[in-house]
Amino acid sequence: MSFAIAGKTAIVTGAANGIGRAIARHFAEKGANVVFADMDEKGLIEEVGEQPEDSNIRYFAGDMRERLAVANLLSTTLDAFDQVDILVNAARQVTTSDPLDPDDTSVTAMLNQNLMPAVRLTQQIAKRMIKQSSGQTEGSAGTIVNISSIAARRTHPELLAYSVSTAALDQFTRSMAVVLAPHRIRVNAVAIGSVMSASLQTTLKENRGFRQDIEDHTPLSRIAAPGELAEAVQYLASDASAFTTGQVLTVDGGRTLLDPVAAPAH
Repeated sequence: MSFAIAGKTAIVTGAANGIGRAIARHFAEKGANVVFADMDEKGLIEEVGEQPEDSNIRYFAGDMRERLAVANLLSTTLDAFDQVDILVNAARQVTTSDPLDPDDTSVTAMLNQNLMPAVRLTQQIAKRMIKQSSGQTEGSAGTIVNISSIAARRTHPELLAYSVSTAALDQFTRSMAVVLAPHRIRVNAVAIGSVMSASLQTTLKENRGFRQDIEDHTPLSRIAAPGELAEAVQYLASDASAFTTGQVLTVDGGRTLLDPVAAPAH
C-alpha cells in the first residue's frame, strides 16, 4: 500500500498555526489539494497569502462552532477542487479548570471547541464523501483523522475540561468509524503528547520550569515539533492504512508508558 496523497483533496482545521498548520503544509508539499481552515483569518493570510487559481492551496476563515461556517467551508472546497477526500480535525484549545467551582464553564467551552466542530464537520463531509462515491463498490470513499490527546486517558484535575473533551473525541472517533465503515469511509485519531503547539509555547513562556517537567516525564526526553505529527496523520489518511479504522494512534514520545498522575498532558 502507498502513503501517497497526491491529487487528493484535504480540509485541515486549525491550520493558521501550530499542529494544524504543519499538517496542512505537509499535505500540500505531498501534492494534495489543501484547504487551510481556521477562525484566525489574519494568520491564514500570513500563511497562505494570495493563491493563484491553479494553486493546490486555498484558505477558509470561519468559526467551526457555527453550522453556517461548516457549510461554507464545504462549499469553498467543492468550488475550488470539486471533491473532498480527507478531513483532518486539528483545531483544538487547551484551558485549565476548577473542578469544584460551580460557575466554571470550561467543560462546556471545551466540548464546544474541541468536540462539536469535529462532530459537525464529520457529519457534513461524510455525506459529501458518500455522495461523490456513489456507484463505486471498491476503494476508499474518504478518510477522517481527528487530533486528540493523551489527556483523554490521564487524570490531571486542572485539565479536567480538556481531558473530558478529548475523551469524548476519542469515543466519537470509534463510533463514527462503525457508522461510516459500510460507506468505505475510515475514521481514526492521533492522540498527541507534548507537541510545540501555539498553546504550549505560551505556557512555556509563562512557566519556564514546565519544559523540564515535560522532558522529565517523557521517555524520549523532548517536546515534539508539530511537523513530526504530519506523517502519522498522512499514514492514517492514505491507503497505507486501508484496513485501519476506529483506532487512536498514540504519538507521545513514550509519555503514557509512565504513570505520574501529577504531570500534565498537553
